[in-house]
Amino acid sequence: MSRDVELVLRPDLAADPAALRAAAARAARLALDEVADVRVLRRALDARRGVHMRLRVRVLVRGEHAPAAEAPRPPSFPALRRGRPVVIVGDGPAGIFAALRLAEHGVPAVVVERGKPVQARRRDLAALNKQGVVDPESNYCFGEGGAGTYSDGKLYTRAQKRGPVATVLEQLVAHGADPAILVDARPHIGSNRLPRVVSALRATLAAGGVETRFASRVTDVVVDGARVVGVRLADGATIVAAAVVLATGHSARDVYALAARAGAPLAAKGFAVGVRVEHPQPLIDRAQYGADVERYELPAASYRLATTVDERGVFSFCMCPGGWIVPATTEPDAVVLNGMSLARRDSPFANSGIVVALEPADVAALGYPGATGGVELQAALERAAFAAGGGAQTAPAQRVPDFVAGRASADLPRCSYRPGVHSARLDLDLPPFIATRLSAALRRFARTIRGYDTREAIVVAVETRSSSPVRIVRDPATLASPALAGLYPCGEGAGYAGGIVSAALDGLAVADAVAAAYRD
Repeated sequence: MSRDVELVLRPDLAADPAALRAAAARAARLALDEVADVRVLRRALDARRGVHMRLRVRVLVRGEHAPAAEAPRPPSFPALRRGRPVVIVGDGPAGIFAALRLAEHGVPAVVVERGKPVQARRRDLAALNKQGVVDPESNYCFGEGGAGTYSDGKLYTRAQKRGPVATVLEQLVAHGADPAILVDARPHIGSNRLPRVVSALRATLAAGGVETRFASRVTDVVVDGARVVGVRLADGATIVAAAVVLATGHSARDVYALAARAGAPLAAKGFAVGVRVEHPQPLIDRAQYGADVERYELPAASYRLATTVDERGVFSFCMCPGGWIVPATTEPDAVVLNGMSLARRDSPFANSGIVVALEPADVAALGYPGATGGVELQAALERAAFAAGGGAQTAPAQRVPDFVAGRASADLPRCSYRPGVHSARLDLDLPPFIATRLSAALRRFARTIRGYDTREAIVVAVETRSSSPVRIVRDPATLASPALAGLYPCGEGAGYAGGIVSAALDGLAVADAVAAAYRD
């Protein structure tokens, strides 16, 4: 019978098939010639006490029948039922996976997306990066694939109890992602490879009868009595619907207003805001790997940092080893930052959001009460960053030791942010509630990672869209709005997810609920 065993190997041995086979045979207490194959089930790099690779492998024994490992395949679809479609608003991971699951149920669906197809988005991103020109409908946040498509494609999630994580990863592989994401502890696709995956998913949806409409911004949910019966688009067209899934991302702020107009209750939720901190990648590599950085061929090192300052968490968010800081605004008069990296993660920079957790009471105390107070705070911080940067998406910045010491930076180090950076007093410009906690946290992080407070490290503002500050309330059993039958808030923008995988899982769950209640 096959045997699953745990291995801890040097990175060079883990990458050598012969060495891996020998180690697996020893762990399984088998002679080497008894081993037919070794399949890696899980792989994680551990740099805590010298760099090692931790693996869980399946050892297959010669002479015993073992099914061949099958490559993941796109789903198959039954004939669609007759009737009004379900309208899915948003073509990010929540919307895509909701559409896939509805097609598997045979429920007709139409996906409407305010932005452009994934390839067409490239031109708008180039204009944003090179010229600071913002297209409010096509940017790092809006367009086919959602915010994650051109913002790294990290697939790590803690949402193991929310649903079938493996199903999501397998479908990504079936549509062109590297099969390594099925075994890596921190899977990552890369912004250069995700567009092809997203395009392939659209082709599969089309084969299942799902229509996707681009440049179709929803301006209103159409209500009859207390039931949603369709959506109205910016061009005046109306799509009649059996149900509406609101699967927009956290930056589609107008969706909160249209949901409220329709009668859907909203609630404030906790979120986090802060800055991006960037270092030379070799510094992070040396700090994390020590002398082993010279011994082995290792990936760009990452980190996770967290502390508590005055009863509020301060933590790293969306860490991008070998990556870039990118302009993630959706509005011309605002500066918003995010991080991304390509599949190879070979940029000379490492960046991460360093953010302060905010509760609704904190937001209200800062002068922004109510269900959408967090959105108003985000917008105010983003406009202030735009003004401090001087326009054209130039971002305000400060050297890390200067931010901590409370002094101006006479000059700035190299930075990956392509629109450019401008020296500013972020320690004074950010609200004291945020700035003082960031300063204390950065001092502590410098004791954890050697060199973290180097003068080559830079603080760039502002990171505001870590998650939605609003929740569109839904019934925990039916997943529908308690006030509007047929309206299903879904994914990150609705306040029920926090990344690509968790959003996709929520899309699957909502689609199952919609299919169970579907009536034409």
